[in-house]
Amino acid sequence: MPERPDQPSTDRESPVGKPVIRGDPQFTGQHAHEAVEFDPDDPGSLELAADVVGQFAQNTAGAADNVYILRGAAACAALVRGEGSYKAAAERAGNGATVSFIRKWSRVHDLPRSVRVQVAKGKIAPTAAKHIARVSGRARLLLAWAALDHDLTVRQIRTIASTVNEGASVADALAAEGYTLGELTLEIDIDAYCKLRRQAAIDATEPGELVNEAIEAFLDDGP
Repeated sequence: MPERPDQPSTDRESPVGKPVIRGDPQFTGQHAHEAVEFDPDDPGSLELAADVVGQFAQNTAGAADNVYILRGAAACAALVRGEGSYKAAAERAGNGATVSFIRKWSRVHDLPRSVRVQVAKGKIAPTAAKHIARVSGRARLLLAWAALDHDLTVRQIRTIASTVNEGASVADALAAEGYTLGELTLEIDIDAYCKLRRQAAIDATEPGELVNEAIEAFLDDGP
């Protein structure tokens, strides 16, 4: 189903290499001027990106810092943009940086901000983000939120992403793993809880239906 114009973006909207999340102290503790920005149109910046990608390719498994991972992903994306292809980017980076490696992490850099924030906060593992980035469109957001709601493992996310890419919906792929899309546990204020339950009883409906209506009416469906 094509996405409606009013639906949130499922791809990166900020410029490639710009430290939108990495430069936000709310998520990383560092300010924009402290975060490295990779400009694919600047030769010096592109040289730095190539160095970072080469180091990143050799040290991914041992990197515990999610912000470091996002930095490497940004360098991959900028290098691809600057060189014009995954192959050329891999050749310039060297040090074992393969086309597959650069493609995977470039996709992570291209995830929407709402998902990259969860990676920076450690809620979504970078290795899980690689598989979320394999799917496209709205499926990216649905898979990311399902991963959070159900505490999915990286292996489960990989399996679901593969099933979706074979043509299944995220809902069906999740169901095959024993989970329900859109099911989550919320803790709300007691007064709000009483009002919700009371109104649902009066309307002869379920609390979830009232929550759906409230979200549609009051929450901005922006990126």
